[in-house]
Amino acid sequence: MFKGQPKGLFALALANTGERFGYYTMLAIFVLFLQAKFGFDTTVSGQIYAIFLAGVYFMPLLGGYIADKIGFGKCVTIGIAVMFLGYLCLAIPTDADAVGKAAMFGALALIAVGTGLFKGNLQVMVGNLYDDPKYSNKRDAAFSLFYMAINIGAMFAPSMANYITNHFLGKDGLVYNPSIPSLAHQYLDGTITAADLDKLQGLAASMTGMTDLTDFSNLYIEKLSTAYNYGFAVACVSLIISVLIYFSCRPWFKHADVNAKQSKAEHPEEAELTPQQTKSRIVALLLVFAVVIFFWMAFHQNGGTMTVFAKNYTEGTVDGILRIGFNIGSLFLIAVSIYTLFSVFQSSTNKGKVLSALATLALWGGAYALYAGMEPEIKILPSDFQQFNPFFVVALTPISLAIFGALARKGKEPSAPRKIGLGMLVAAVGFLILTIGSIGLPSPKELNDNVSDTLVSPAWLISTYLVLTFAELLLSPMGISFVSKVAPPKYKGMMMGCWFAATAIGNYLVSIPALLWTKIPLWGVWTLLIALCLISAIFIFSIMKKLENATR
Repeated sequence: MFKGQPKGLFALALANTGERFGYYTMLAIFVLFLQAKFGFDTTVSGQIYAIFLAGVYFMPLLGGYIADKIGFGKCVTIGIAVMFLGYLCLAIPTDADAVGKAAMFGALALIAVGTGLFKGNLQVMVGNLYDDPKYSNKRDAAFSLFYMAINIGAMFAPSMANYITNHFLGKDGLVYNPSIPSLAHQYLDGTITAADLDKLQGLAASMTGMTDLTDFSNLYIEKLSTAYNYGFAVACVSLIISVLIYFSCRPWFKHADVNAKQSKAEHPEEAELTPQQTKSRIVALLLVFAVVIFFWMAFHQNGGTMTVFAKNYTEGTVDGILRIGFNIGSLFLIAVSIYTLFSVFQSSTNKGKVLSALATLALWGGAYALYAGMEPEIKILPSDFQQFNPFFVVALTPISLAIFGALARKGKEPSAPRKIGLGMLVAAVGFLILTIGSIGLPSPKELNDNVSDTLVSPAWLISTYLVLTFAELLLSPMGISFVSKVAPPKYKGMMMGCWFAATAIGNYLVSIPALLWTKIPLWGVWTLLIALCLISAIFIFSIMKKLENATR
């Protein structure tokens, strides 16, 4: 799995892990922050979330264009600095007035620009490592490992957001309750109903003993918003770690920090693609980009409507075996045990097999011990669900590599475009699970953004995240690998930027389910996403021959 990979892969992957940890910590609480601090409803917060995601993923197009001119490494360095300023601005508490909103939007713009300079160009350097014939047959596996490293950072992010939220609320004698932010804003705006007023009074009395609801509402909103600010500060710290890894390990990948112009100067004997070959490759890439738009529109509901579903429709407590999914320590040990278990079969010596087996048993024992030490029933936050996708990515990556490695040895491994098409079909199955779980639940319009009296088991969302992760592993790392392999050399940065631009369009379209949230039944939102995934799968399979010819 890791054997035979260049050292530069691990340096670049770890640098990206630190950056992604901060980004996903921020993203886990971003919509909740908008609703708590500014009182935005699901539609407005969903629009802001979608526009921000679109900006984050559109800016790599500009970043790639610049890198093709000045170099990938320079853009990565500038991007880290700009991102740091953005996260720092977002971490500073402000009032919920026009100045506070301007500061928040300015911070989001800096984060988007910095990510655009950093993200795509780092991945181009990963791809450049595999232009060496010595490593060329390991490209797909490398991007799967790189993608797994990204998700190690993402896996711990929701737990960090959870810890910080609870810690800073607890310092003021408060606890998180998903109902309070919207009820508090409705009370301060004078739009609260009599039933909800009684509910808010009960919550205030049980939590603080306060009887003045104006004071309680202002206190809770202020303290919760400030707790989220501290959560955003985590991204600043994680970027510092990324910088240290990037520059200390730079000798390992310095040779991959070369654009087409620099490569031509060093190797003038290298043959260039003909105009027809260049055109054919770009057309193939654009067709793939058109498909992934709809995947990301569906997949990135995790921070939008799926987070709202977790808040308004999912039980806030969990007991039994499901508790293990909300213990990040247990999840981490289980994920690592997958790798040691594979090592049992892949080790070339008996000693290696025995040590791997013992390590696997120890990891399972540790995971069980952490689980056994949990309370019989635990409270969970909506942001907690966002740790399942990265956990599943980390845990399932070796399984994915083993399956496709076995198929490759038999000459039956699907091409990257075919894997993308299969990923769209699997994504449709994921949203089918959520559709079934939503049948019989009240519509969002009936709830008026409050918590439903009818709540479903967390297992529905966990199952959906599991299936969507299978889809993601078929589509995202394979798509990035496809771009790095097929992109004409002089357009590598721009083509990787186009991959992210397609992702950006999909991320903006995330807002469509948010716009429909109060207009159609809950199950109808997920059915729309199923239809888009199926249509995209049919399209990519219809152009499969054109895509596969472009890789030859």
